[in-house]
Amino acid sequence: MQLNPYEMLKKQIDDAARYIDIDPEYFDILKEPREILEVSLPVRLSDGSIKIFKGWRCHYNNALGPYKGGIRYHVQVNRDEVIALAGWMTIKCAVAQLPFGGGKGGINCSPADLSIDELEKLTRAYALGISRFIGTDYDVPAPDVNTNPQIMAWIADTYEKIKGFSQPSVITGKPVEVGGSLGRSKATAQGGVYVLTEALKALNFNNKDLSCAIEGYGNAGSYMHLLLEKMGIKVIAVSDTRGGIYNPKGLPASELKEHKMKNRTVANFPEGENITDKELLSSNADILIPAALEGMINETNVSDIKAKIILELANGPVTPQAEKTLSDNGVLIIPDVLANSGGVIVSYFEWVQGRSGEYWDESTVDKKLYNRITEAFREIWEIKGRRKIKMREAAYVTAIGRISQAMRIRGIWP
Repeated sequence: MQLNPYEMLKKQIDDAARYIDIDPEYFDILKEPREILEVSLPVRLSDGSIKIFKGWRCHYNNALGPYKGGIRYHVQVNRDEVIALAGWMTIKCAVAQLPFGGGKGGINCSPADLSIDELEKLTRAYALGISRFIGTDYDVPAPDVNTNPQIMAWIADTYEKIKGFSQPSVITGKPVEVGGSLGRSKATAQGGVYVLTEALKALNFNNKDLSCAIEGYGNAGSYMHLLLEKMGIKVIAVSDTRGGIYNPKGLPASELKEHKMKNRTVANFPEGENITDKELLSSNADILIPAALEGMINETNVSDIKAKIILELANGPVTPQAEKTLSDNGVLIIPDVLANSGGVIVSYFEWVQGRSGEYWDESTVDKKLYNRITEAFREIWEIKGRRKIKMREAAYVTAIGRISQAMRIRGIWP
């Protein structure tokens, strides 16, 4: 049975606890969210009926700064998932040395079943519901699964209308035309490529000899394909919620992305053969990049994995038990809290630009992202080697050390 994502988070914190010499009570604090808001969102649909949606916003920990994290629209969104995602954001921001804590939000819905007008109504209802729970120096949302710059623009606009004044940094991941940052749309994938490049250098692997499979072909997955192609790494399989495609000679990124946009799926792409998600996970690719949802690699399919490296572009895609099996088999897992941190790093850059009134060109954003994420990689890689532990454990050791130190200095009050 698939592990509850919140239980996954707590298990990962417990696994790291063995390697950190701090007061155990801080671990107890880190395994609980500070607060979570649940909202009921009645929306009048195009047929005149009213449907009530459930939404959440979680504040997990703010010892290092304002809460920060995305908003997810998906039929699997629930309270525990939002808590887990907020906890992972807490760790991720600390790994990247960002002045943020962790937060997350989501609505249980199927965006594909909503018209544009219905999606806007739902988004603005949610923005109204959480408006007292967010703010530039309080909690700064961003995009996540099935949300995009347009949705962020609706939330920002609703919030500003409620408050009566401009707040350009209350939301990140906005369109560039309304205060977004250049480089934000590709940031998760770009950061993942920078981390993967450093790992391949450390392992002395030759890009030209490597193949890759990508599970999940949304924004991050499709950008990853384009960037890997430029690196000379052959992408032989990709999948989305409606199917998958395989070509041992490699799949062309631009053509496949165009096919996906036209057909809403990668399936039936003429330059490959259709495969299932199960077949993708068990493919002979050297690198496997889960870029969809949590828990996709678990006890039921871990024995099928043949990849040498797993780069977690999704949040929590490998369950703890599956990770133990893979690690025992010599598979390198580059954890989500490092691998996909490019998104929140560039969200931080957008937040800074909005607060300062500056506007950075894309090369400046990319350079700053490269410097910050590769520094985080090198720190984690050094701890992994020196202490003979997994990369995830090294990342959690780093993050929990920073968070617990901040909590200790601040004190517990009242």
